[in-house]
Amino acid sequence: MGESNGRVEWEAAYPPLSSEQEAMDVADLQTSLGRLAGLVAGTLGLPELLERVATFASQAIPGADGAGVTLLRLDRPDNRVAALAASHPFVSEIDEIQYVTLNEGPCITAALEARTVRSGSLGGEKMWPRFGPRVGRLGIHSALSLPLLLPGQVVGAINVYAHGKDVFDDHAAELGELFAAPAAVAVHNAQVLSQALELTNQLQTALTTRPVIDQAIGLLRGRTGGTEDEAFATLRKLSQSGHTKLADVAKQIVDEAVRRARAQHADPRT
Repeated sequence: MGESNGRVEWEAAYPPLSSEQEAMDVADLQTSLGRLAGLVAGTLGLPELLERVATFASQAIPGADGAGVTLLRLDRPDNRVAALAASHPFVSEIDEIQYVTLNEGPCITAALEARTVRSGSLGGEKMWPRFGPRVGRLGIHSALSLPLLLPGQVVGAINVYAHGKDVFDDHAAELGELFAAPAAVAVHNAQVLSQALELTNQLQTALTTRPVIDQAIGLLRGRTGGTEDEAFATLRKLSQSGHTKLADVAKQIVDEAVRRARAQHADPRT
């Protein structure tokens, strides 16, 4: 009799999902995966793409009130976050607590241990004794964190939050993992593209500034009679002492030389 009553109470508290509800959840997942597949990294910057992925995650996972995507540097405990985005403002507030204030929370655990983690009562969660109560006081009680996994590599994690308690069950975790697998590829490709574009810009800047630096080195050698290395060392000292970029210091030297040459041309007696 006791066991029967216990089963009734359990089923009342946690009713099984109907086939209709499961079908709706799968449909939401498929829609989000379709939108994820439609993202073209080259047309979006990394922050914009991550924000889209966070929004799709919050739509794909049953019970989610918001989600965030974080790219992490696991080898940098003092500065783990490479990039992050959130579907809702309250998620950004939680991420600030997790990464900046405490350096503790479900995303960090999921990424470091390469496994899905979840909690249905953050206020009393022992895994994150500082993070859990802090977020629980904000009215956020459930969390589901999914590592973004590539072969032999963890690139970050997806964090999903809900205001209610015990929101994310096995079903939600399973759908979340199905979403996280292609999401990892999408965000990694976007990160690689972003880094490639940054390197291209740096190389273009170097190509633009190098002639000016060479001109400044030539002017310094003409004044002092020193070697190229000595002139470059002088240029670097001027840059460091003035907390100014090397190219800007070089440009100042060249511009000053041009002004003097024009003044002398205008008045040969000077």
